[in-house]
Amino acid sequence: MSDTQIPLEELQKTCLYQAHLDLNAKMSPFAGFMMPIQYSNITQEHLAVRQRVGMFDVSHMGEIFVKGPDAEAFINHIFTNEIRGFDPGKVLYGMMCYPDGGTVDDLLVYREYLSDHFLLVVNASNIEKDFAWIQEQAKGYDCRLDNASDRIGQIAVQGPEAEKTVMEVLGYQEAARLAFYTFCDVEYNGERLILSRTGYTGEDGFELYTTRENTVEIWKRLLEAGVEPCGLGCRDTLRFEAGLPLYGDELSPEISPVMAGLGMFCKFDKDFVGKEALLDQKAGNLQQKLVGIEIEDKAIPRAGYPVELEDGTQVGVVTTGYHSISLEKSICFALVNKEYAALDTPLWIRIRKKTFPGKVVKKRFYQTNYKK
Repeated sequence: MSDTQIPLEELQKTCLYQAHLDLNAKMSPFAGFMMPIQYSNITQEHLAVRQRVGMFDVSHMGEIFVKGPDAEAFINHIFTNEIRGFDPGKVLYGMMCYPDGGTVDDLLVYREYLSDHFLLVVNASNIEKDFAWIQEQAKGYDCRLDNASDRIGQIAVQGPEAEKTVMEVLGYQEAARLAFYTFCDVEYNGERLILSRTGYTGEDGFELYTTRENTVEIWKRLLEAGVEPCGLGCRDTLRFEAGLPLYGDELSPEISPVMAGLGMFCKFDKDFVGKEALLDQKAGNLQQKLVGIEIEDKAIPRAGYPVELEDGTQVGVVTTGYHSISLEKSICFALVNKEYAALDTPLWIRIRKKTFPGKVVKKRFYQTNYKK
């Protein structure tokens, strides 16, 4: 069932729902939740993150704890990346795949400070599906699974001033010591808070996981300090410019990590679900690849628009497209037949009755100066 088919009264609400209403946010169904799309306007919020700092309610994301003697072996079995040998306090990005190589979900794995304790952060639209799949895969492993998604709130503070904001407004001096894709445990009101230097915008930033009650209080403090509230509209434009995939668009049961150009997050010197199928694709046995396309016009390519050759032959389809706010050019992701995936290949986007010329470019359209 799509979000538009779910009765409004059945849509879930995050712990910050009332805060969004108080700010007169434009609300819309997303991933089974009623979420803020924008507060002021998408351009203003987008530029706030690129130039200063903004914050997002990402409490709709899923948190699944995996604990026990076999936790490491189990996660390494279902996760494409290699978790053995990485230290507590580190975070890894990767995918879970079906045996045919299709993507169950893309996710973050946190190695906690307690031995054999891990946190999996999954996409909101996939929480129930992922947890059921993980439970099925866990049979035979000595580990405990805890879907804590309903108990945890999450705020993302993103932008060049994110570190300063977290330190000065919230008092977490630990932020300065965190490298990209690491985290630490701190406290808020005596409760655990996971402070993670991660994000989904291409900028520096932090994600804060804590209780629902604390999440509401932290949001209020950040708002009173002048941090720009940002909706899912600019979260999408930001992640897209930075070349980050969205599950359901650039990854799906039909789009594998290899097809999406994410093979670097698949470690083929270990065994994991889907490995053989992905190795086969990596060897060249795949039909389509995800590419970036830059269009020689201001026309805006939208998901589902055909990608064609000059003679009108369709060779692909747009998965995400915008007129980039940061770059002021029209760009898109598209899934195209592999023979047309090389850089600089000329391709045309059909927008209603007209076609617009473009060329294949790198998928990371925008490059931040952030280094940590």
